[in-house]
Amino acid sequence: MNALSRREVLRTSAALAATAALPDGLLAAASAAADRPNVLLILTDDQGYGDLSCHGNPVLKTPNLDRLHGQSIRLTDFHVAPMCSPTRGQLMTGMDCLRNGAMATCLGRHMPRLGIPTIAEAFAAGGYRTGIFGKWHLGDTYPYRPMDRGFQEAASFNGFGLVCADEYWCNDYFDPWYLHNGQRKRGSGYCTDFWFDRAMAWMDDRRRAREPFFAYLPTNAPHFPHWVEKKYREPYEGRGPAGFYGMLANLDENIGRLDDFLARTGLRDNTILLFLSDNGYAGDGPNPYNAGLRGGKCAYYEGGHRVPCFIRWPGGGLSRPGDIETPAQVQDVLPTLLDLCRLPTPREAHFDGTSLAGLLRGEKLADRKFVVQYFQNSVKAWDAAVVWNQWRLVRGRELYDVRADRGQQHNVADLHPDVVTAMRGHYEKWWASVEGEVDKFSPVLIGAAKATDTVLTCCEWQDVRADGAESVRVAVKLPPKGGPWNVRVERDGVYEFELRRWPKESDLAISAAAPAFQGRVGTIVEGKAFLIASARLAVDGTEQSQAARPDDKAVTFRLKLKAGPAKIHGWFCDAQGKEVCGAFFAYVHSPAAAG
Repeated sequence: MNALSRREVLRTSAALAATAALPDGLLAAASAAADRPNVLLILTDDQGYGDLSCHGNPVLKTPNLDRLHGQSIRLTDFHVAPMCSPTRGQLMTGMDCLRNGAMATCLGRHMPRLGIPTIAEAFAAGGYRTGIFGKWHLGDTYPYRPMDRGFQEAASFNGFGLVCADEYWCNDYFDPWYLHNGQRKRGSGYCTDFWFDRAMAWMDDRRRAREPFFAYLPTNAPHFPHWVEKKYREPYEGRGPAGFYGMLANLDENIGRLDDFLARTGLRDNTILLFLSDNGYAGDGPNPYNAGLRGGKCAYYEGGHRVPCFIRWPGGGLSRPGDIETPAQVQDVLPTLLDLCRLPTPREAHFDGTSLAGLLRGEKLADRKFVVQYFQNSVKAWDAAVVWNQWRLVRGRELYDVRADRGQQHNVADLHPDVVTAMRGHYEKWWASVEGEVDKFSPVLIGAAKATDTVLTCCEWQDVRADGAESVRVAVKLPPKGGPWNVRVERDGVYEFELRRWPKESDLAISAAAPAFQGRVGTIVEGKAFLIASARLAVDGTEQSQAARPDDKAVTFRLKLKAGPAKIHGWFCDAQGKEVCGAFFAYVHSPAAAG
């Protein structure tokens, strides 16, 4: 007997001896836990259906993803929302985004409502260890953070990416600042490499501890800015969107590293691996390839919401690798994984998706229709796509047969009035079920016992889009007062509000310009200066004003607030009293912190 097998025998004998003394119930639970599959869910950002060489891309090379494609069941008619946070909220809850509240990427509409159970909470309740490594984008303040929604290990960042308005000032894709269970730390290396490193180290720890895991690996690649080392970008210069493709080449390299890790550690066979993207094509540059689909990110045509979806579980008794053309959606992932892992559905859950477990084992899925809709600059009836088998009804009046007309060039509504009637009827019933939820905002909590300080940012301004670093720096096309915050005051008391033009870590005065940022491979423009003479703060329409000096870094207000919902709005004015910009940042200190 060699040394390795002897160690395995000794380890198994020790485990049997330890479990022999357990009560029958605990022994059964320990046995069930040992048999449970692990789950690894990889979600890329802005990778369209055509951004893989196995999907026909003539320029981009993705050999590791191509190999995964060959080993997987491929859902070739798989749909998400046309933008990232709505997809992520649907993935986490199994609910349509207009129902769960996370229907936009900012605008105060990107946080799933409290009380809705998440996939991480369901797995944690079922005895799994849960971890996220990368992009969350479903709320940055308590109780919306990943560790508040079921993740026991969280290595993440704020907002849509490392250059989001609410991320750490002048963050870079190299050696990025990130949040480890809420604490700000400095990472090492390129961001995508770092997320994979953290995920693999954590999964290996779970393996050693014999703990089943749910690992969520949502990368910020290949979302803009397309900052990546020259060696990845250079092969695509002049042949396509070079930075975008370079980020995907790096991602593919990490998929290869990850697969080697799973094989080396013995995790591969009993790990359910899902790979998908959060919306359709969003690259830029010459010669884009979109696999024949119409439209891209934000669009209700197929190119906006039809994405790759690969599922591999070698030891799980699924059908052989191959294509499944049955339409499916991201809301199906949660109920599917609960079925595959034999976990109970949370009592409070309401799923708009359905389990695909039978479909993955060769059974047919019941005929169904579903709706793709999210909040871009508004939300209204019929601003949507309805999916039913090969049919797509776009905005209630354009009908396409995507099997005969993949590029959606021929509106056949007049030829199939019965199909249009059936799909419109489905949408009308669905819309009636969500319409009353659309303007119910998830409030930012202030004064909570577990979070005495809260940072309000322009990303939570109600229905004002200002979520990028350049939105803060240049403030182009923004209302001169910015927008209000929807909050919930958790307890009566005197609250302190520091209104700021720039984030605290920048150490900039409110009237100062911000120097341009030069990252390792990319830049962010210089920030605009405003001559600020005063600040205003309104709570439910009642205003206060404070004078400001050019060298002030913040203007502070102290307000007595009652517990309950409130609408708070802060902005800055010049010497003539004219509004010049919203308060992009407000640091709120609760009564315990303010004294």
